[in-house]
Amino acid sequence: MQAQTVYGALHGFQTFSQLCQFNFKSKVIEVNMAPWTIIDQPRFSYRGLLIDTSRHYLPLPVIKNVIDSMTYAKLNVLHWHIVDTQSFPLEIPSYPKLWDGAYSTSERYTAADAAEIVSYAQKRGINVLAEIDVPGHALSWGVGYPSLWPSKDCQQPLDVSNEFTFKVIDGILSDFSKIFEFKFVHLGGDEVNTSCWTTTPRISRWLKKKGMNESQAYEYFVLRAQDIALSHGYEIVNWEETFVNFGKKLNPKTIVHNWLAVGLTQQVVASGLRCIVSNQEKWYLDHLDTTWEEFYLNEPLRNITNLNQQKLVIGGEVCMWGETIDASDIEQTIWPRAAAAAERLWTPYDKLAKNPRQVTGRLAHFRCLLNQRGVAAAPLAGFGRSSPRGPGSCYVQ
Repeated sequence: MQAQTVYGALHGFQTFSQLCQFNFKSKVIEVNMAPWTIIDQPRFSYRGLLIDTSRHYLPLPVIKNVIDSMTYAKLNVLHWHIVDTQSFPLEIPSYPKLWDGAYSTSERYTAADAAEIVSYAQKRGINVLAEIDVPGHALSWGVGYPSLWPSKDCQQPLDVSNEFTFKVIDGILSDFSKIFEFKFVHLGGDEVNTSCWTTTPRISRWLKKKGMNESQAYEYFVLRAQDIALSHGYEIVNWEETFVNFGKKLNPKTIVHNWLAVGLTQQVVASGLRCIVSNQEKWYLDHLDTTWEEFYLNEPLRNITNLNQQKLVIGGEVCMWGETIDASDIEQTIWPRAAAAAERLWTPYDKLAKNPRQVTGRLAHFRCLLNQRGVAAAPLAGFGRSSPRGPGSCYVQ
């Protein structure tokens, strides 16, 4: 085994493990058809999976199980969408009342818990991309600090006129820098309804004084949050709405995270910015009617022919949003469909199957391997999270 890094060796051993079979007659593990020569490397440097611990809390052992399963498919980034409108489960030492927004006192992560997840992931070749989604998706912040809301009756987005808002963001990112060592941080920026800013008299007066309308205030907020992240040594990931609304103003280090528009990736890289692909109609795992075949055929470099622009697509990510999953069903919702995307993100384009039928056998084998390793991967047949249709071998379901 030769590799340039320990993580390359880890991926190599994952490949090797799939060549090993237990012989039930001789009671030994065998490698058939040896010797093997495999020369391999990833197509994309960023191969991600998003988990969402705001919509449903996921206990630490569940997150660790997800991390273990990621290593089997050579995924290397756990995008941790930690907080959202519904709950704020993470301890922030700089602002200890923030996790008052958790569902309950037992559905929380201490700073030590977060550090444990980061360490656990790093030992398995996985970086943890932490996300705080600002200025929208942040109602839960105001449970502990109501002054972050525009008003008691109009509770999001975060108050753009309040300096305390940006002090809190700075405190969060300062605490993040002590825990989350990955060079990227995700600042969200999607689905921002700014109506509370204009209907709250105090903020409306502030906007008038600053000569801003709602759109300009949204831009001001995102760019100021970016500057704070940069001051803590991070490069920034933002959802695509920030590019659509004020792409030319984004910091040049911004990575645009595509999730809506199919053709947006081409526009992003043509502008010179980097991009992560997660288009929802193909790579959202909570869309149970999206089959593994569709996951497999989703091509991140679609219609991008310029080689320099292709290099700006750093990879892709499948997203396990948490509205309809919790600890009881997350694994079978992720797998085996995420493995179909993982093969596209790892394998050279000219080696990818053009017809998913060519993939069925090895994906079925991989799904059974996941089951043998304790991962509750669902059958290939049917939609996401489907149950077996009847008795039979794992390899034909």
